[in-house]
Amino acid sequence: MRGSQKKLSGAEIIWECLIQEGVDVVFGYPGGAILHTYDALNKYSEKIHHVLVRHEQGATHMADGYARASGKVGVAMATSGPGATNMITGMATAMMDSSPIVCITGQVPSPFIGSDAFQEIDITGASIPVSKHSYLVMNINDLATTIREAFYVARSGRPGPVLIDIPKDIQNETTDFIYPEEELNLPGYQPPEDVSEEYISKFASLVNDAEKPVILAGHGVLLSNASREVMELAEKSSIPIATTLLGIGGVPDSHQLVLGMMGMHGGSWANHAIQDADLLIACGMRFDDRVTGNLKTYSPNSKKIHIEIDPSEINKNVKVDLAIHADLGTVLRHVNPHIKKMVRNDWLDIISGWHHDSKQRDILNLKSDKLHAAQAIRKIWEGTKGDALIVSDVGQHQMLEAQYYKHNDPRTLLTSGGLGTMGFSLPAAIGASFHEKDRGIWVIVGDGSIQMTIMELGTAIQENVNINIAIINNGYLGMVRQWQQMFYNARYVETPISSPDYVKLAEAYGIQAYRVDSLENVIPTMEKAQKNAGPSLIEFKVEEHEVVYPMVPAGADLHDMIQRPFSDVYENGQIVEKETAK
Repeated sequence: MRGSQKKLSGAEIIWECLIQEGVDVVFGYPGGAILHTYDALNKYSEKIHHVLVRHEQGATHMADGYARASGKVGVAMATSGPGATNMITGMATAMMDSSPIVCITGQVPSPFIGSDAFQEIDITGASIPVSKHSYLVMNINDLATTIREAFYVARSGRPGPVLIDIPKDIQNETTDFIYPEEELNLPGYQPPEDVSEEYISKFASLVNDAEKPVILAGHGVLLSNASREVMELAEKSSIPIATTLLGIGGVPDSHQLVLGMMGMHGGSWANHAIQDADLLIACGMRFDDRVTGNLKTYSPNSKKIHIEIDPSEINKNVKVDLAIHADLGTVLRHVNPHIKKMVRNDWLDIISGWHHDSKQRDILNLKSDKLHAAQAIRKIWEGTKGDALIVSDVGQHQMLEAQYYKHNDPRTLLTSGGLGTMGFSLPAAIGASFHEKDRGIWVIVGDGSIQMTIMELGTAIQENVNINIAIINNGYLGMVRQWQQMFYNARYVETPISSPDYVKLAEAYGIQAYRVDSLENVIPTMEKAQKNAGPSLIEFKVEEHEVVYPMVPAGADLHDMIQRPFSDVYENGQIVEKETAK
């Protein structure tokens, strides 16, 4: 046991347990059903900092951003009813992207549960599809153990969100409290143990016998802290690495073996390498449809190894030759000593040829009087020297960030991958700022996405967080507009979107703000913004009809990419084909 026994209320037990779990910041919004807990915060405010959000969805995204940046469990808190249901989108975002958060909600008093009381909702039932587990605490003597279990479930195995719903009367009751330290035994929940020698031997044999292997580095590389082990495997056996969107930063983009992002908007050379490979080594990724394209033609001639901590993901989308249900870092520490040293110059030269061809089409070479989003993002990379923590939202700017901002360090790109949650970036960056005290933080967000959670500018200025917000304003819901252009004969139905004057809006909140519409002004304006103490905002007015290339149409073969035309002219928002290179 830890500490001495003392009589506490349920509300006090919540804060005591959070302190024991190492929590020092909580993101939340008070209300009637959680009011006892907020009242008890007065006793613990020196140990736990509470961030008052403007919307409960923002609280979950902040907890998520904190968790992704730190590797710790993030905590969000809300009242019952609409306060709790407002957390659902943030929980789903964390669930899809394996981010460990604990959401604590107040509930109507236990005698009223099931009576349709004011602000009552079955949040434990509603959260089942979007959480690893959910708890309804009906006995104060179960509260401490429940909180301890929730943190264990959230952080262990494949991380994810856990919800604890606590009725108001349970918060108000008192009981003798000692923080529980006995070993947890959760029936049906057993994270994987060590990997067998048989699997290690087969893994090594497949790698050593391959001629054209490719490593697929997913989010699991970061979650397992396995960057060093993945690079050791790649360098020892001269294996190129393609990353998923969430795997970016798990391996250094500047390394000669790193091909960058694969998939729908990945590099053509990376996709061609996957399709032509004779061995795929999938490291902590789930073969999402945006990565594979048409499953029937996906890497047809390769054998496949899949290392994954979640057994439900193995053989779900892509059938593999060797499935290893275990922690990635642990597996590679066992395998790497058995890998033969070799240089695969022929294979790397083939990939290099594909890469050279694609560079001729790069938008950075496009001649235009307008500022382009890709160019602005590349300048942000230059202006931050590649050393910032980037929190990107969802849409064209997200894909362009993945293509044009090069990440060499783990956990320097936070974004919503699986759910694609517009509005994620601003609150997630606020959350991340409570861990990243020294590194610069940049939000890259579209004019559609920022309006989803723009109220959190109030939280940013209240907490005086040191973040820089780059709004990529093209006047459209850009990615949807791109699909309408390509597949709906340019019928732009409900994708043009009006915006407020972002500079005036930011200034109304007390935030320093700027506007940029030319390439030469990007870095000078960045320098001004980065000198500010507290939040800053820059609105980038960019070309309205920019298209993200390459693009694998939904359901198409991974190698069947729509490439950028060899062109340097825009007319009426459309690229005019000019065959300037072959």
